[in-house]
Parts: sequence; C-alpha cells; structure tokens
Amino acid sequence: MSEHITVLLHEAIEALAIKPEGVYVDGTYGRGGHSRLILSRLSQHGQLIAIDRDLAAVAAGEQMVQAHSARQMPRFEIRHAAFSQMRQVLHQMGVQRVDGILLDLGMSSPQLNAERGFSLRADGPLDMRMDVSKGMTAAQWIETISETELEKVIREYGEERYARSIARAIVVARARQPIVTTLQLAKIVTAVVRSRERKREGQQSPATRTFQAIRIAINQELEELSLALQQSADLLKVGGRLVVISFHSLEDRMVKRFMRESAGVDRVPRNIPLRETELQRFSHRQFKVIGKAIRPRQQEIEANSRSRSAVMRVAERA
Repeated sequence: MSEHITVLLHEAIEALAIKPEGVYVDGTYGRGGHSRLILSRLSQHGQLIAIDRDLAAVAAGEQMVQAHSARQMPRFEIRHAAFSQMRQVLHQMGVQRVDGILLDLGMSSPQLNAERGFSLRADGPLDMRMDVSKGMTAAQWIETISETELEKVIREYGEERYARSIARAIVVARARQPIVTTLQLAKIVTAVVRSRERKREGQQSPATRTFQAIRIAINQELEELSLALQQSADLLKVGGRLVVISFHSLEDRMVKRFMRESAGVDRVPRNIPLRETELQRFSHRQFKVIGKAIRPRQQEIEANSRSRSAVMRVAERA
C-alpha cells in the first residue's frame, strides 16, 4: 500500500488562518498530515484536538501524542469518535469554543488495503466500515437489504445510471451464494456495466460508483456530515474558520448549500415586500463564505491522482 498523501495540505492550513495560541479541531485525523502542519503553527499554549472513527487512525495518532508529550509542545489529544460527535467530545474535554474546524472527507491510503473491504483492486472481506468496532459490514448489509432500497442507494449515493440493473444482478447473485468479498461484488457490477458500455482507456472501474454508494450507506456518511456542519456554528468562536474538503458531488453540494444558507446568500426573496422583522430573520448570518471553492493545482493532481476530485470550501463564523 502506497504512503498516504494529504490533499490540499498547505491550502487547508492557510484557510484555517491559525492563531498560535488558538484551539483547533481536526475532525478527520487519518494519518495526521493536516494535524502535523497545524501543530507546527501553534505555540506551546495552543491546542489541537483530533478525532477519527477509524481505530487504526486513532492508534497512529496516539503515537504522535506520545511523541509530543515528551517535549514542550502544543497540547495535542486524539479521540475515537465520529466527527458528528464533536460537540460531545469537546464538552467532555471542557472545551466550549474553538478557533477552527477542519474536515477532510477523503479516505486515507491505509483504508484502501484489501482487509478493509474498500478496494476494487485486491480481493478482501466485504466490510467497508470506517469504524470496525460497530455496525453491519457491507456483506451483511447486502444480504439483508431489499432490491428496491438497494437500487435507491446505488442511484442516489452512487449517481449510477444502471442502478436498477445492478441491484437486480446483486439480488440474483446473492440468492445463489452469499456475496462476501470485494471482487465478488466488483465482478457482478462490472458485468452489468460492461454489457451496456464499451470499455475506454483510463476509465475508472465500472464498480466504482456502486462501491461508493454502499460505503456511504454503510457509514451514514451524509448524515454524519450534516450533523457536523450543524454543530460547527455553535462550536466556533466568532472569526473561527470551518474548512471542508470533499471528494464527490454529493458531499460538495451539501457543504456548499450549508455555507451559502448559513451566510444568508440568496435567502431574501426577490421582489417581495418584507417587514423589518422578516428582513432581520432572513439576514441573520451564522457564517461568512470565504472566497471561492479551491481545487488542487495541476502539479498536485499529477503527483497524486486521488486529489483530482477534491474541492475545498471555507467559511468564517460571523
């Protein structure tokens, strides 16, 4: 497995506008790329709180905690939790407000090994859980979900045009034998898509969209993101920054809509007379959108092809 390369590393840290004595949350520690750079910008009076629901990421983070505790460095702690639990984590630590929150919604390279069940390239158990300590595996989910619901998930979360045919093929296949490995599922989906499309050089795997859809459903990724975004306004100090890096259109649309609505953009109806109290309700802003969406430069894309779909959006607590 190749070493994980953090996407939009310097752009994200600059967007946080870090104060040396500030308190920051890295809601998706991963392998610590963003956290290390945040720590390098903090004084010994600053604090970084990292969160991840992947136990392997937490274990890696705990090693960095030990390295920091041996020196006079900024306070750094990591917690095993989903970023939707930020409020609870901070409350338990006695932290009321923070100066910045970073959410990198991409997967880390270690998660793409065969054992985790996310990879299309190597056979492994069909798991796909971000937190292997709880919830159903993808294999268990596929075994129990109805064909109608499966089609809906693949269509909505994978934006897959062949969702109905793929769902039917999966249901037929599981009736013959349980679908328990990644390559089993990939072959079923690939057969459906390839029968309808000619293969093109450089094209992503025909099963990519279906795997994405099932992963999103298994981990409730969009629900988790929605909860985290809703909490951010209460957790950030005035002037604090929310920085979110997304990797597919479903996430990015959710982040964009949240930031625009929280900033009061396009909320005031046009050509409709409003009383002053109604105007105040529409003009109340929780955030100010900072700049336009930021995407990786060509140099970064060439060095790390996974960065191609990344989009970073930034908002400041008003």
